[in-house]
Amino acid sequence: MTMLQELRKIVTFDEDIYREGGKEADPILRIVGVAAVLSNPWKGKGFVKDLQPEIKRIAPVMGKALTDRLISMVGSGEKIEAYGKAAIAGTSCEIEHASAIIHTLQFGNFYREAVGAKSYLGFTNTRGPANTQIQIPLMDKHDTGRRSHYLTVQFSIYDAPDVDEIVCALGAATSGRPHHRIGDRYSDLKALGKSVENPAGI
Repeated sequence: MTMLQELRKIVTFDEDIYREGGKEADPILRIVGVAAVLSNPWKGKGFVKDLQPEIKRIAPVMGKALTDRLISMVGSGEKIEAYGKAAIAGTSCEIEHASAIIHTLQFGNFYREAVGAKSYLGFTNTRGPANTQIQIPLMDKHDTGRRSHYLTVQFSIYDAPDVDEIVCALGAATSGRPHHRIGDRYSDLKALGKSVENPAGI
């Protein structure tokens, strides 16, 4: 695959959690992340009204590249139970520029299809200097109400984003939090006498 001229580097994050709260984790929780550092394609152009040409050029390439890297780290899409995405705009970039890369089906559908997901991708998009922490909120890939899989991938890149760069990232977990015991959205609704189909009672 031909890589984009804007791409400076790809950074990965990988951790295995064996114990939590002094108790052995079963199964072991693996959390992974992969991030791309890109030169902002709209830099030096002033306010650009139509972002679609660059979105169509960049988002599919990065969506596939990051998905492929993440799947290769974990082993298969089936092993991923929770997923999410994030972007950081450098301090001279609009947040809209970072959002443009990740908030399109041309980016997210590669990941969604690779893991066989039904739920939407949780996300953050923000702006900051180099070494800003990348925070990727994760949710169960099939069920957004399953709280056991509410997790966050956290890591940073010491030299990115530069002022005119964008970081876009994907994250994943192979299971939920160890020793999950706070219930879920459905148990709360039942306790409150609310309907899953109409939780607000409207």
